[in-house]
Amino acid sequence: MTSGEKRLAERLEQKLDDDYLMWYDVPVGPKQSHPDFVILHPRRGLLILETKDWRLDTIQRATRQYWEIIPDGNHKVVINPLAQARHCAIQVVNALERDKQLIQGSGPHTGKLAFPWGHGVVLTRITRKQFEAAGLDQAIEPHLVICSDEMLESVEEEAFQQRLWDMFPHAFGGAMSLPQLDRVRWIMFPEVRVHSQGTLFDDGDAEADLPDVMQVMDLQQEQLARSLGDGHRVIHGVAGSGKTMILGYRAEYLAKAQTASTKPILVLCFNEPLAVKLDATFTAKGIADRVHARNFHKWCWHQLKAYGQPLPAQGKDMFDQMVDSVIRAVERNQIPSGQYQAILIDEGHDFRPEWLKLVTQMVDPSTNSLLLLYDDAQSIYERNRTRQFSFKSVGIQAQGRTTILKINYRNTKQILQTASLIAADLLSPEDKDDDGIPIVRPISYGREGTAPLIMKLPSLRDEAERIADLLADEHHSGGRAWGDMAILCRDYSVMDACSRALSHRRLPHQVRKRSGDFRPAQDAIKVMTMKVSKGLEFPVVAIPGVGAMPMPGEDEKDEARLFYVAATRATERLVLTISGDGGFGRRFDTVSV
Repeated sequence: MTSGEKRLAERLEQKLDDDYLMWYDVPVGPKQSHPDFVILHPRRGLLILETKDWRLDTIQRATRQYWEIIPDGNHKVVINPLAQARHCAIQVVNALERDKQLIQGSGPHTGKLAFPWGHGVVLTRITRKQFEAAGLDQAIEPHLVICSDEMLESVEEEAFQQRLWDMFPHAFGGAMSLPQLDRVRWIMFPEVRVHSQGTLFDDGDAEADLPDVMQVMDLQQEQLARSLGDGHRVIHGVAGSGKTMILGYRAEYLAKAQTASTKPILVLCFNEPLAVKLDATFTAKGIADRVHARNFHKWCWHQLKAYGQPLPAQGKDMFDQMVDSVIRAVERNQIPSGQYQAILIDEGHDFRPEWLKLVTQMVDPSTNSLLLLYDDAQSIYERNRTRQFSFKSVGIQAQGRTTILKINYRNTKQILQTASLIAADLLSPEDKDDDGIPIVRPISYGREGTAPLIMKLPSLRDEAERIADLLADEHHSGGRAWGDMAILCRDYSVMDACSRALSHRRLPHQVRKRSGDFRPAQDAIKVMTMKVSKGLEFPVVAIPGVGAMPMPGEDEKDEARLFYVAATRATERLVLTISGDGGFGRRFDTVSV
């Protein structure tokens, strides 16, 4: 910001109430114009402001079309700043008027925007007296300008706000509803659009029909995504709070930003299917050459191979040996540190301390850009889930740079309540740890849905067959795509039973047992373990074998985490089947089928 823009931003924040929304220097609309400030209020409407830090002696001549200025001694002819603001405002309004839910449906202004809009100029170094004495009021209508002495800290809030609302030519319409506010943000800011399947963001087509329902980031998510700067940052969020979506926004932003660094951006996660999905998303966006999405162990394997280090032999300790080999090679400078412009870590709760310490060394010191996403309640790969180390001890400087996301948007209220029946103990708030991050209980967004279907059946085979019948009905009667459905299992034996039932009915399905088996774009029912489903989501999820959990010899809390992760993969419908009388099945009121 220039000094004048910064001063105006401070005044807007000080003098406007909390129900105002404000954006500074953010691309707007299909043509991505760059107004200085956009102000939105549910009752007042939409206002576009252009800001100029010119002194009076900078302006040589001013007309309603063009101004002649001499900044830094160089003569320039520029468009009238009011015309500049109006041009940007009209582009935005034209885009908004394409939405039938944002226009007036009857009366003399049919087809026009259903709420007021305006535009104006802020002259941060010219007083009102100077403005009038110089005749600038002949080039810009006086009520469409705020001058420097009208944006002082001592100015009354009501007087300052009145200056803004004098910029509106007409006052009409009622207050915008929350859905209308979301639709305005969806159209004005394509980068905050949310698409639950396929891609992290639905960029859309400027000329395509607008959808009936427009999902956008909430204001906290948008503010967080836009304001993430360099340095080390931690986002601590509950399941379904949009952590991966924000990671995708950040990766895309970094890939498109003009920087001096030619190094790639690395996105790391623990689960291989999530890495595959992220890579497919970045490929579809045309940025996979700059953003590399990898699961951690595959990244380690590539590091050893790329720098001529010996690969460990096959065996149960292979992955641990592979990581250790990378750590030692970095210590010996045989694998270079600082390889990446930025590193973004999803599922950070499943990374061991030594892994995080290794990864932090891979960030280019000149950018020092590291983003870590974390959720203790979903940590399912270590026996002791309570973090026994501080981020500082592994090189992550996160103090004062941690954001907590508490609202679960993915699941309906009914699905989240069902998941919490098993995992309630895991979601009990605890004291903050050394890095100031508490375990938080998720808050439901309040989205209603159908109650999960919970069925008591005689055997696992009956469970698998009943699930196959239900999914077939979802497709044939409900019109659900096969790829929108998943069966999440505790182990391979349950997966095999479900695969047999699906094959018997000739239902297209994809069984994920090995790396490379997961193909997110394939229109087939996904059959996988609960563990590798983490980070993914599906409209319909079936979980067989609930009555056999916890597995013999397994810790009940560990098994509860697995169930919680699996149940919260469902965005619309959850099906649980139970055979036998023990395990988690006893916690549900079941119905016989």
